[in-house]
Amino acid sequence: MTAPTEIRHARVVTPDRVIDDGHVVVSGGRIARVGPTPKHSIEIGETIDADGRVLMPGLVDLHGDDIEHHRSPRSGAQTDVRTAVTTADRSNLLAGVTTKYHAVAFEDAPDDGRSLDDATAIAAELADESYTLVDNRLHARCELTGGSVRAVEQIAADVDLLSVMHHAPGDGQYDRDGFERHYVEDRNWPAHAVDEIAAKRESLDASTRTERIVRLREIGRRAGVPFASHDDESAAAVEEMAACGVAVSEYPVTLDAAVRADELGLTTVMGAPNLIRGGSLWDNLSVRAAIDRGVVDVLCADYHPPSLLAAPFVDTGEPLATRVNRVTRNPADVVGLTDRGRIAVDARADLIVVDPNPVPTVERVLVGGTDVMRSGEPRDTPVRPLPPMGS
Repeated sequence: MTAPTEIRHARVVTPDRVIDDGHVVVSGGRIARVGPTPKHSIEIGETIDADGRVLMPGLVDLHGDDIEHHRSPRSGAQTDVRTAVTTADRSNLLAGVTTKYHAVAFEDAPDDGRSLDDATAIAAELADESYTLVDNRLHARCELTGGSVRAVEQIAADVDLLSVMHHAPGDGQYDRDGFERHYVEDRNWPAHAVDEIAAKRESLDASTRTERIVRLREIGRRAGVPFASHDDESAAAVEEMAACGVAVSEYPVTLDAAVRADELGLTTVMGAPNLIRGGSLWDNLSVRAAIDRGVVDVLCADYHPPSLLAAPFVDTGEPLATRVNRVTRNPADVVGLTDRGRIAVDARADLIVVDPNPVPTVERVLVGGTDVMRSGEPRDTPVRPLPPMGS
């Protein structure tokens, strides 16, 4: 067993308060002590002087699709799956994410590199990998096609979170113009392919749609994982999904949808980039408006992990602990990981030291008590000059 680690002189963010000059002792991969910094160090193991920086739990990201960008960094160009997983792992670590639910789209979209075979390959790699630093898990995002549902059913044992999505013009976050703009401008599809996929998805009848949603619910139930809906656009849509067994509403498109999800006891998840940008890319519900109404439980990275780190430092008029809970404790609780996402005695020691100024930056990461990343120099240490060329 490694010797204890003590972190001193930190702004320690616990679930209900901030200890301005606090310390945390880590032993055996768990948090052993939390409180004000004592006069003397414990004098065993390693001592980390946070020097006034913020100490908070490692971020828990329930929905980040950035792994797909690492897999296909440009249209027509792919890296191998292990490289994609490794790169995503390290990138998320630098953003302070210590538990990552990779949102992998089970969708046949060859014009932008998505395929069911590719999604299945990523799922298999996430299930078997042993070389990453972050706790990597699979969030299977299933489009409502027969092939997508069958593909998810075949890898159900590897799924950690399951969500249903149906991207069609006028259904969810895109009107017809927005749907075409998204696929042509953002995902580089040819216009004829957009027309074909729009027609195919619009042809899905209500009974088949419901049958596939219920089938996915049963897949999730058997796997023992939460079931989420994606882009509910109205209170009625939320009610329909709740009746089908959904417990999590991701990215509600309107305030009415978010309010209804809250009334029904669903967990509402929205994207941190929306908060950082000051609004939705698609003129849908803004996170700030939803926070002001009190109907946002969790923020996720969506497509940009650094935004998840920055989100707690956006002043919403709430205590810092409340803002941090949205990216740590709350998402952990949604997926039943009550051992993490909080600085409390006996919790798993997933911890990050953050310098919030001028841009929130992670300077130290502990995962399960193991020091896996450190960056920067102590503030009183001069920058070392570069060695002469050729040396």
